Amino acid sequence: MKGVFYFSLAALMVSVAVPATALSDSSSGKALYTVKDGYKVDPDTMQGFRTWRAAACDRCHGPNQEGMVGPSLLEGLKVLSAEEFKTTVLAGRLDKGMPSFGENPRVSEHIDQLYAYLKGRSDGAITRAKVEQMEK
Repeated sequence: MKGVFYFSLAALMVSVAVPATALSDSSSGKALYTVKDGYKVDPDTMQGFRTWRAAACDRCHGPNQEGMVGPSLLEGLKVLSAEEFKTTVLAGRLDKGMPSFGENPRVSEHIDQLYAYLKGRSDGAITRAKVEQMEK
């Protein structure tokens, strides 16, 4: 019982001590996304949200990315790397019903921003599906 208490206390301390504001992309050192108040995001992450909406991804993955016909992206991005995500979106998984967006410039040109938005949602830093751009 003591171990459970210490684990829970440690988890609580981490969640309180580390506010969800930014996650860095280890390859570039640049922030992958920046979030304030759970729904105000940086311009690149906002572009990712716009890309999500323009591609109508919610038709399969649900308006909150929790899954419908397609899988939950909140769970999927916990295990998919950025490269695996990009390959899936751009090449598709036709055998599973996932179309290819590689020929769609609205998606292909903003794939990094789309990943940042969905990764922020999956990480729990972005607490709601509809976001707003931060004030400068």
